[in-house]
Amino acid sequence: MTETCDIPENQLLLRTLAMPADTNANGDIFGGWIMSQMDIAGGILVKEIIHGRSATVGVEAIKFLKPVKVGDIVCCYGKLERLGNTSVTLHLEVWVKPILRKTEESCPRFKVTEARFTYVALDDDGKKKVIDQSSISV
Repeated sequence: MTETCDIPENQLLLRTLAMPADTNANGDIFGGWIMSQMDIAGGILVKEIIHGRSATVGVEAIKFLKPVKVGDIVCCYGKLERLGNTSVTLHLEVWVKPILRKTEESCPRFKVTEARFTYVALDDDGKKKVIDQSSISV
């Protein structure tokens, strides 16, 4: 019987390479670096959705499932989960494609974390503003 592999179902937003400078004291990629990649990816998607400025206002329920190693290809995927009057909530996932190491995984990629990121729309002065629903593109 062959194992079925999960694959990301959301839009690919960002791909990058985990580098030695991004490691923690244990030699794994630092969780804060992973979160920052998620925030960058989410910021890109929000900008495409609302066609304007935004700022991160919350991160909900991030849980790291597996370690990321130097040389792994880190891929951030996301989708719109909720559109409010002034805010946008995204579901973001990080998947890894290990290239330079052997893993116990039988699949070519695996999920390492997921979370909900909430962004607020900003005007030119950096103040919260109502999202123009007519300009939304998903």
